Amino acid sequence: MVAHPDTSTGPFAGELFRTLAEEGRLVLDASQADDAIAGLERLLAEVHARLRVIQGWRQMPTSQVGQLPEEVAAEVVDAVFADQLTPGWWETVAEEIPKYIEALRRARRAPPPTGPLH
Repeated sequence: MVAHPDTSTGPFAGELFRTLAEEGRLVLDASQADDAIAGLERLLAEVHARLRVIQGWRQMPTSQVGQLPEEVAAEVVDAVFADQLTPGWWETVAEEIPKYIEALRRARRAPPPTGPLH
């Protein structure tokens, strides 16, 4: 039996999901798993985009929002504000989402065979 990871360290359960999938206790129909994986991959792309915004802001020699185009400024303000409220949150999310994706891939159950032989 696989040892269960400690889930008391935060709001994420990626390790637990991977363990459950590995043990066969987390099983999803292929279409459900594929939909969930696609959604998580989109979310991960958004998180990486937000991290790029934060990193770019940190590397600017003079960080003045007023000098940025309006749509970029709004994105920078949102990203930097969220990072100030919960430092390191986006980095943690970027590390955790792939665990969920991996768990869903492991939990994916192929559709039952069809045809005259089955």
